[in-house]
Amino acid sequence: MKFEHVAFNVPEPAAMAAWYEIHLGLEIVRALSQAPHTHFLRDSSGAMMLEIYQNPPDSVPEYCKMDPLLFHLAFVSEDPSKDKQRLLNAGAKLEEELHLDDGSHIVMLRDPWGVCFQLCKRGVPLLADQHQDVAG
Repeated sequence: MKFEHVAFNVPEPAAMAAWYEIHLGLEIVRALSQAPHTHFLRDSSGAMMLEIYQNPPDSVPEYCKMDPLLFHLAFVSEDPSKDKQRLLNAGAKLEEELHLDDGSHIVMLRDPWGVCFQLCKRGVPLLADQHQDVAG
């Protein structure tokens, strides 16, 4: 088995999908213009997708109040410092920046809706075919 997608309920799926497309390099491959406004966003490797939607019968979590370790998305970044600054300029907020003993550089940010995402440059790649997904 391999992952196809991860899904989560968000307050503004169309706006969030557009931000992720422009600033994180994801591609919108399917979008519904009516409720629940489902959007599928594919990463640059073509191997993984996010599904975001607004499902009113269920509450949208308060992502801005969640600890980043409770829920976050992680993106590979060739240059986390450069990507961090570019994303801050686009409305992201910095949570934490770490330089680990194994040579990894990790930057934790929040998107404009409060959802945490991480920029990762691993000292030792975790994936067999580590592909750079964050737009530069």
